[in-house]
Amino acid sequence: MKTDRKASTSEGLGRDCISMKIYTGSDHAGFSLKKKLLEKLAQLGQEPLDLGTDQEKSCDYPDFAHAVARKVLETPVTSVTSVTSVTPGLLKTAGLLICGSGIGMSIAANRHAGIRAALCHDPLEARLCREHNDANILVLGARLIGEDMAFEILQVFLNTAFSGGRHINRIRKIELA
Repeated sequence: MKTDRKASTSEGLGRDCISMKIYTGSDHAGFSLKKKLLEKLAQLGQEPLDLGTDQEKSCDYPDFAHAVARKVLETPVTSVTSVTSVTPGLLKTAGLLICGSGIGMSIAANRHAGIRAALCHDPLEARLCREHNDANILVLGARLIGEDMAFEILQVFLNTAFSGGRHINRIRKIELA
């Protein structure tokens, strides 16, 4: 069931996010929500790069998950720059993936070493996945959350810095050799 409940705070994108590169992708089920989020980001001065799909015709979510993951990995980031070099901070590059449930996109994106895609349903999950897990791709389920909630989650994700500290070693342990 979709929910459009609002979190207690709703801030715009911070000025540090204006220079952030955001790569987006969706399948047919996430296309409509992606379009709406892209419009809202554009109103805030962002210029995200949309890697598809560009229609509601049935398509395969892994194609878009892999495209976004590759772009996120090829662009240097502020926080985790490699498995051995982890520092706290905001992302310089982020990904946004949207499908029906968010599960398939999460699975496909997380197949890439260095990607930490987090499926979030509320702003608290978005904050925690950035602070504790240094997630670099946000995944949303278009059939499970409404537009207002999705935008609020996205704002929190983009405005939350990785806290570092005790989480650095944990992040390093995620990658398999």
